[in-house]
Amino acid sequence: MSAPITAIHEHFAHLDDPRLDRTKHHQLLDVLTIALCAVLCGADSWTECEAFGLAKLAWLRTFLDLPHGIPSHDTFGRVFAALDPLQFQQGFLRWVQASTSRLAGLTAPGGLDHVALDGKTLRRSHDRANGQAALHLVSAWASANRLVLGQVAVDDKSNEITALPALITLLDLRGSIVTIDAMGCQTAIAAAIVEQGGDYVLALKGNQGTLHQEVEAMFAQAQRTGFQGVAHQTYRTLEKGHGRIEERRWWTIHDPEYLAHLNPTGAWRKLASSAMVEAERTIGETMTCERRYFIASVAAAQPVGQAVRLQWGIENAVHWVLDIAFREDECRVREGHSAQNFATLRHLALNLLRQDRTAKLGIKAKRLKAGWDESYLGRILHQVNQ
Repeated sequence: MSAPITAIHEHFAHLDDPRLDRTKHHQLLDVLTIALCAVLCGADSWTECEAFGLAKLAWLRTFLDLPHGIPSHDTFGRVFAALDPLQFQQGFLRWVQASTSRLAGLTAPGGLDHVALDGKTLRRSHDRANGQAALHLVSAWASANRLVLGQVAVDDKSNEITALPALITLLDLRGSIVTIDAMGCQTAIAAAIVEQGGDYVLALKGNQGTLHQEVEAMFAQAQRTGFQGVAHQTYRTLEKGHGRIEERRWWTIHDPEYLAHLNPTGAWRKLASSAMVEAERTIGETMTCERRYFIASVAAAQPVGQAVRLQWGIENAVHWVLDIAFREDECRVREGHSAQNFATLRHLALNLLRQDRTAKLGIKAKRLKAGWDESYLGRILHQVNQ
């Protein structure tokens, strides 16, 4: 077990211990290691982290000295409440970068081909008595590698528009297409993605001034003439199952004249197309049709359509799993920086469990198996070193 512990020390060695020297009865990285193992095995609070440590003391001592035994739940709480969340996040990013480096070449040059950005509120992390709002995090998800790439907390007095560029600057986006919902359709965010080497597909709604109306009018005019004389591409998908038929028809307009009208000042970096999808759903004899609009730094209709469909992955594979398998929305950890740091622990645990291919189980079942089977927990933890 020395290899994974050495790796944890490597990835998180930069952490500053927030405690006074006279109060350090437990090594900071030991506290971190026990907490990570506990979260992998189903712990959702500091009390449960202590209970895990006491139950697994003999196993933990096979690779940790623990001269003062297992930290109390109060110690876990104080350490993670005071620990710098930005430093902890940097250690997380180092591990993710090492992981994606192993996978580089399987997808894009940066090891990724699609990255979804989205926000989530930790609903019970609020403290109304002290005027503390619930923590809202913006996260990045690599669809191909199925990894959470990182997260940034949204300031209480701000919103996702300011947090997204801060997250984007942490990521290697070379060769990747980044998708964001309409909140992220901002020139500064598009510029940040391009500066990191990525492409973007940004959803349009009514919060972009007249841009949504202009794109809608552009497609209405092009359709009236059958796109005659308009440089464009098309893409179609058809899905059947569960008693319904879903057809999606995509168009991208990459005509220079049209794009010059949308982007007269060049504020939208690398703008290459506007896009429209008609999503037609048939259930029995009932049919509905919805149109949505986007702008993109990619001209081809197929990659735009595929990227937009992959955006749902962060909802299904990250947010939903954190709520169901990790009970994130029920977590009352909230003192100091502890809510944000516990979220980083959950993301690290989720990544480790997702990378395991030895057990054909869901995430919740893998957490249970890790708690029951020390050899399996060792294999999961060993991935920190890969």
